[in-house]
Amino acid sequence: MIERLMDVFASNALITAFAAVGLLMLLCNLISRHLTAGRIHGSAIAIAAGLLLSYIGGAYTGGKHGMADVALFSGLGLMGGSMLRDFAIVATAFGVDVDELRKAGINGVVALLVGLALPFTLGGLIAYMFGYTDPVAVATIGAGAATYIVGPVTGSAIGASSELIALAIAIGLVKSISVMIITPAVAKSISLNNPSAALVFGGMMGTTSGVAGGLAATDPRLVPYGAMTATFYTGFGCLLGPSLYYLIVRMVLGG
Repeated sequence: MIERLMDVFASNALITAFAAVGLLMLLCNLISRHLTAGRIHGSAIAIAAGLLLSYIGGAYTGGKHGMADVALFSGLGLMGGSMLRDFAIVATAFGVDVDELRKAGINGVVALLVGLALPFTLGGLIAYMFGYTDPVAVATIGAGAATYIVGPVTGSAIGASSELIALAIAIGLVKSISVMIITPAVAKSISLNNPSAALVFGGMMGTTSGVAGGLAATDPRLVPYGAMTATFYTGFGCLLGPSLYYLIVRMVLGG
C-alpha cells in the first residue's frame, strides 16, 4: 500500500512538490505565530527550512539539486526552476498600482532609488574585500544584499554559479530576518507610525517579507503601504541588477 502511494506521488511530481511546499508553509506559519509571536515572518522561516532541507537532500543523495534529487520530490526541480520563479516575480511586479505609489511623493522615489543602490554597493564592496574580483560574483552578491529574490534573478541572468546564487539567497535571507526583528525596536525612534513613513520605509528596505513582518509587529495597519513599495523594489531590482548595475560593476572592475 505504501509503495503504491509512493508511486502515485512520484508519478505526479509537480503536484507533490506543490503539496510539500504548502505543508512546509503551513508548518512555518504556525511556528511564526506560536513561537515568535509573528516577529519573524513565516516565509523567512520557510526559506531557512528550505535551504536546510536542500542541504540534507544533497548530502543524502550525493547530488547537486538538493531535495529534487530525491525521486519523491523531483517535482521541486521544476517548481523551483527559473521559469516559475521569474513568472511569479513578474506577476508580483505587475500587481503594483503606480498611482498608489505616487502617494509617497518624491520621498518615496528617492527612497526606492537609494534603498536599491545602497545595499547593492555595500554588498559588492564586501564581496570584493573577501576576495571576489569577478564582476559576475560581485554583482550577484551585491544583488543578494538587496533581496533574496533580486540576487538569484541577477545571478541567473549573468551566468553566476549555483554556489554564488545560494550565497546571494542566504545574504538576502539574513537581511529579511534582520528587518523583521529590528523594525519594531526602532519604529518609534524613526517615526514609523503613518502610511507615508511606511511607504518610504518599504522603498528603503525592499525585502517584502521582512518589511511586512516588521510592520505587522509594529502596526498591522501599515503593512499594505510598506509592502507595496517593497514589492515595487523587487521588480525594479530584477530589472536593474542584471543590466545597469552589472554593467557598472564591469566598468569598475574592468571585466
